[in-house]
Amino acid sequence: MKQRGIKKFIQKMAVVAAGAAVFGLVAGGTFTGVTKLTGAFDRAEASAVSENQPVIVQEEQSSGGNRLLTTTPVDGSATEAAVAAVAKEVMPSIVAITTLSEAEYMDMFGQHTGQTYQSKAAGSGIIVAQDQNYLYVATNNHVVSGAKELTVQFADNSTAPAEVQGTDSRNDLAVVKISLSDLKDGTTDNIRVATLGDSDQVQVGETAIAIGNALGYGQSVTTGIISAAGREITSQDAETGQTVTLTLLQTDAAINPGNSGGALLNANGAVIGINSAKYSDTAVEGMGFAIPVNTAKEIVEAIINGNLEELQMQAGYLGVSGWDIGEEEVQKYNMPQGVYIAKIESDSAAEQAGLRVGQIITKVDGKEITTTSQLSQAVQSHKGGDTITVTVATADNGSYPETDVTVTLGSQADRPQAEDAATEEQPQDQPSEGGQDTPDQQVPEQGQGQPSPYSEEDIMQFFQQFMR
Repeated sequence: MKQRGIKKFIQKMAVVAAGAAVFGLVAGGTFTGVTKLTGAFDRAEASAVSENQPVIVQEEQSSGGNRLLTTTPVDGSATEAAVAAVAKEVMPSIVAITTLSEAEYMDMFGQHTGQTYQSKAAGSGIIVAQDQNYLYVATNNHVVSGAKELTVQFADNSTAPAEVQGTDSRNDLAVVKISLSDLKDGTTDNIRVATLGDSDQVQVGETAIAIGNALGYGQSVTTGIISAAGREITSQDAETGQTVTLTLLQTDAAINPGNSGGALLNANGAVIGINSAKYSDTAVEGMGFAIPVNTAKEIVEAIINGNLEELQMQAGYLGVSGWDIGEEEVQKYNMPQGVYIAKIESDSAAEQAGLRVGQIITKVDGKEITTTSQLSQAVQSHKGGDTITVTVATADNGSYPETDVTVTLGSQADRPQAEDAATEEQPQDQPSEGGQDTPDQQVPEQGQGQPSPYSEEDIMQFFQQFMR
């Protein structure tokens, strides 16, 4: 096989098309705030409700004035009246976001002209917290990415300028803040903080309600069911070009352009997901996806508190680099699907646990791993110091017996700094040069760890010799 064959093998990845949002944004979803984010229980009395129901919180007077109330639970029966009650209660916590960005005119041949114009786009957001100075709204990163100016419209149709508090492009999350002094008289009486549910308790077939700024026309409501939970979707970040796999909720509730950053709710009105994407194809109907709220809430809280980088540095680090063994390679070489270990970082968790170059990672904690992106996600869902079980397959005279290896993870803070300035400055969520390397698979410097003994030609010979 020629050299380009192996490069194609290394770089092959599946990409799911995301729906285009209004005026060029990706169609998307919603996130909602939790009581933990509002700090409500520090000074409040809450009514006792079931585990999956939101709670209403009455705040005491503080030096910053009355805090917003959280949304109120409703009867969870899936009737038209219940959906109407949820919409009435939750709409005050949903906002429309309008962005202005700068785009460049292209000529008829697709060439850059150097002339720019203002581009307007629309998305949605969820009110998640308030302090003495600001109101905080969670949304998708792709809603605010590249925006020069942000305006938020509330349920009472009043508007206020906003600014980006922080973003996490890897998880497509962002928070914008609005100064309380910019709110019009009476606005605080007409808005509420949304309440998060528990996305781990979501069941396939239960009612799903989506609220957002569809097509930029203002708030609208669509209903459906949860079609699937734990759906792994691989997409490409339009900003960075990085391919990322996220575990999302799937719903047939219509997710339209402009819904990005809006809420996916259960029948009680609790936010269970952040609508983020839809599958767009003439042959496909009703496939929208939302970021589970349990995935998002820690990130959103870290953005609000200004310690997202610290949170990211605590994420688990394995210390391997490699590439995907896809279905084509499985059939051609009779090898297991997984992630081929090409290099291991010196003194990393992988090296200390005894992982070796040439092994294939097939599972983490019993969950199948088929791509480097999945491996990275599985590792970084843990923190440094956590123990995981990595299942590896090792070539043995044409067979691949599997072994479970217990690994105590390092943290992202333990990652070695490359001497190359370009590599050192590479953002954490950027792929390394040369393929699908993710934050957990960045290639070590020469002389560190266990460098692969194989060139591309050697790898092909290795496959031919041992993997038939």
